[in-house]
Amino acid sequence: MIEWLSSPLFGVAVSILAYGAGYWLQQKLRSPAANPLLIAIILVIAFLQLTGIPLESYEAGGGFIEMFLAPATACLALSIYRQLPVLKKNLFPVLFGSAVGSAVSMGSVALLCHLFRLDDVMTASLLPKSVTTPIAIGIAEQLGGSTPVTVAAVILTGIAGAMLCPLFIRWFHIKEPVAAGLAIGVSSHAVGTSRAVQLGEIEGAMSGLAIGTAGLVTVLFSVFL
Repeated sequence: MIEWLSSPLFGVAVSILAYGAGYWLQQKLRSPAANPLLIAIILVIAFLQLTGIPLESYEAGGGFIEMFLAPATACLALSIYRQLPVLKKNLFPVLFGSAVGSAVSMGSVALLCHLFRLDDVMTASLLPKSVTTPIAIGIAEQLGGSTPVTVAAVILTGIAGAMLCPLFIRWFHIKEPVAAGLAIGVSSHAVGTSRAVQLGEIEGAMSGLAIGTAGLVTVLFSVFL
């Protein structure tokens, strides 16, 4: 039993089953609040707490899944390639929008951290919350932040974006798919992009593109911090 728990397959199996349960629940409820990733996180935490299984046993498989994060993000290039004419037509708005969105994200975090009197480590950890995890971790380490806090902030930001961005698009009557996709990608990286893909191919492509452009802009901004 102990040998089975120490196997990476244990963490992989728990993760797949938890996400499968979250996806099934989302399909049943049809609600933005029923985000599969959020449900999976809750189920995994509850399972580990109830069974008393050490986190280290789960992380052996969790780390294996994390290895596929960067390649999965890179696969979004396929949808971008399919929408290359749209990108060429809107190149300046995409680049300018990504720069403004990244600046607003980092500026709002810095302002709120100052108002709530958070220390420099916490501020550095939260600044890259709106970019994808590999880039966010690199920025946080460069600024002297805490990697676990950064990862948690990135995940929560992505889940919030996936849940709320479609609602904001409807409330503010955003009809242009390029603008909708760009806003989702800049504010909520890959998790939000998974929701943008469901809205439409253009939204998904622009959101995927925004992951890269916003990440690059955020890295450049962090140099001056």
